Amino acid sequence: MQILLAHGPNLNLLGERRPEVYGTTTLLEIEAEVAAVANARGAAVICFQTNHEGALIDALHQYRRVVDGVVLNAGAWTHTSVALRDAIEAVQLPVVEVHLSNTHQREDFRHRSLIAGVCIGQVTGLGRDGYGVATALLLDHLETRG
Repeated sequence: MQILLAHGPNLNLLGERRPEVYGTTTLLEIEAEVAAVANARGAAVICFQTNHEGALIDALHQYRRVVDGVVLNAGAWTHTSVALRDAIEAVQLPVVEVHLSNTHQREDFRHRSLIAGVCIGQVTGLGRDGYGVATALLLDHLETRG
């Protein structure tokens, strides 16, 4: 089994950008933690990050026949991108949306996720631990549909 861990804009700056909101954990540390959770359950992880919306959509298209599911932190595109929503729907992969911060406790525009309706679940506000939860949720889903 193989999963894609995909990150959107500005997440390459984790550990530096607004640590009071996003914590001090780096993207590389999150990728290693997700890989450890996945590997413990016999799954492999492909990691991808981009600051370009089309590149994220292209990655979903590219990996649609390679991976079994996706853990996705789309960053700001969560709240703005109909194109990303359509891509998630089009690739027909199970996707778990994850966010470090509790988006519902932040600015009003962050309260609405355009992608939640095409994801199998959403994990928000658990900091770095949310990635392990999201990975386990995705793997549980993949194992039960199996």
